[in-house]
Amino acid sequence: MTASAQRRGDELIARRRLPAEPERVWAALTSPASVAAFWGGSHATVPPDSVTVDLRPGGEFALDTRAPDGVSRRLRFVYVSVAAPHELVFDEPVTGLRTTISLRPADGGTDLTVHQRRLPPELQTAQASDGLASILDALATHLQHDDATPGESRR
Repeated sequence: MTASAQRRGDELIARRRLPAEPERVWAALTSPASVAAFWGGSHATVPPDSVTVDLRPGGEFALDTRAPDGVSRRLRFVYVSVAAPHELVFDEPVTGLRTTISLRPADGGTDLTVHQRRLPPELQTAQASDGLASILDALATHLQHDDATPGESRR
């Protein structure tokens, strides 16, 4: 199964069944090493030393992405809500984009939903939808090949 993503105006919703229980998915979403392994999807790489996770409301989550053409971009988010292992909410402070990640136990794994609200115009594209789906597919591959160990937060 691959991820599906649907855009409605300034919202994007992506879903994916993942081959791991919610606690393991949560660990992958909040461990810097795991984030670096999957966040770029098929369209970018993430240097492991660029990922910081301060997992608490008001804490920062940041990483660098490097496109195939060598262009790097710093992404920065602020956690709004942290409810392990069920829901993670964070905002992108510059654009106001809000991302809610929900994890629900499912037959032999986890149903993950990513709901993004207040998408800026540059992310209201098919390319952005495909990019998010690619990240979720890369997460599924990561979970199949690596044991996600709970990581400690680092700044």
